[in-house]
Amino acid sequence: MRQLQQACLWETLTPHEAWSGPLEGEVQADVCIIGAGITGLSAALHLLEQGQTVCVLDAHDVGHGGSGRNVGLVNAGTWIKPDDVEATLGRRHGSRLNTLLGQAPAEVFAQIRRYGIGCQARNDGTLHMAHNAAGLADLRDREAQWRRRGAAVELLTGAACAEYCGTDRITGALLDRRAGTLDPMAYTRGLARAATGLGARIHPHSPVQALARAGHGWQVHSGQGAVSAQKVIIATGAYTEGEWTQLQRHYFRGYYLQVASVPLQGAAADAVLRHGQGSWDTRKVLSSIRRDAEGRLLLGSMGRADNKPDWFIRGWADRIQQHYFPALGKVEWHLHWTGCIDFTPDHLMRLFEPAPGLVAVTGYNGRGNTTGTLVGKALAQFLLSGDSQALPIPLSAMQAVRGAGLRSSLYETGFSLYHAGQCLRVIL
Repeated sequence: MRQLQQACLWETLTPHEAWSGPLEGEVQADVCIIGAGITGLSAALHLLEQGQTVCVLDAHDVGHGGSGRNVGLVNAGTWIKPDDVEATLGRRHGSRLNTLLGQAPAEVFAQIRRYGIGCQARNDGTLHMAHNAAGLADLRDREAQWRRRGAAVELLTGAACAEYCGTDRITGALLDRRAGTLDPMAYTRGLARAATGLGARIHPHSPVQALARAGHGWQVHSGQGAVSAQKVIIATGAYTEGEWTQLQRHYFRGYYLQVASVPLQGAAADAVLRHGQGSWDTRKVLSSIRRDAEGRLLLGSMGRADNKPDWFIRGWADRIQQHYFPALGKVEWHLHWTGCIDFTPDHLMRLFEPAPGLVAVTGYNGRGNTTGTLVGKALAQFLLSGDSQALPIPLSAMQAVRGAGLRSSLYETGFSLYHAGQCLRVIL
C-alpha cells in the first residue's frame, strides 16, 4: 500500500517559480497589497493595467493559503440561497451581489484566457447533489430562485442525474452551467506570473510586522524591509497573521480537508462525474467530489486532516468512496491536505475601510476562486476612483465576531465526531 502523504496535490502539480525573494530595503509603490492569493493578485493586475505601481507581500509563498489549497470549484453565487442574500443585505444590495457573483465564473475564465493561464480550467458546470429527500427539496428551491434570476441552472433527476454523477446514491443534482473547475494553485500562480509581467514586485516569505500611517500614505514593515505606499489592500483572509491588524477578530476560522487518490483508469472510473463537473452533496457536513485532469479522485469535507492519523483519513475516504462509487473497488489514496476558511455568522463577506486608503476583505466562506477574482478587481477600482459603487457590497463597520475562537473549536469538534461516525459506519 502506498504511503499516505501530507501534501497539497495542487502544489505538487504546479511548478515552483522564483519571484523577487523576501523584501529587503525601502520600496516605493502606489499600492501595497498584503496577501499573494487570488484577491490580492487580481487587484494587482487591475491596478497595473491602470498604470499603478504595485508591491505584493506574503508571509509564505504565492498561493500558500486558501487560494492554492481549495477544492478548485469555480462557483457562481454565495454559499446561501439568493433570496437569503437579499433578505440579509436588502433587495438592492443583495440583488447586486447575486448578479455579480452569478457572473463571477465568466470573469475567472476570461482572466484565464486573457493571460494564457494553464490550470486545468473547465467551464462545464458544477453539481450540487441531493443525498436525501430533504436535500432534493432544498435543491428544487435553489433552482427556482436562480431561474427567477435568469441563471442557467437545471435540476437533474432519474437517468440524467445518474449519468452526470456516476452514482445511484443521489436523488437529484443541481447542474449550474455557469460554473466549472480548475487547479487553484496553477490559477493563482498564473495570476502572479501575469502581474510580474506587468511590473509588479512580489515578495514571498515577507510577513508584515507593522502597518502605520506615514504622512498621507502608509508604511508596511516586514523583516529587513518596508514599503511606502499611498494605499494598502489587506487580502489575507483566513491566513491573516500577526498583531499588526485586528482583522482576525472579524471572522472565525474553519478547516477543510481533502484526500486525493492515485490516477484512476477504466470504465468504473470514467463513469464518475463523466462530464467533468465538480460536485458537493447536501449533507450538513458536506462531502465534495471531483476528478482532476489526470483522473485522480478528490474527496473533501469540513474539518482537519493534518491532526489525525492515516487510518482515520483512509477510513473516512473509503467510506465516502464506497458509498457513492462502490464499482471502483479499493481505491489507493495518495495525498491529503488541510486548508483554512474564513467564516462569518451569516455566510456573507465583509469589506472594510478602517482608514482612508486602507481596505480589507474577510469572509469568503469557502468561495474564494470566484469571489476573490471579483473582489480583487472591485477593490482596485475603488482605490482608483474613490467610488463605493465599484464595490459588490457596501463597506461594513468594523465589528468583531463574538466568540470567534470558541466557534472555531466547536465546529472542529463537531466535524471530527461526524467523521468518526462515518469511519465507524454509524452515520454517513
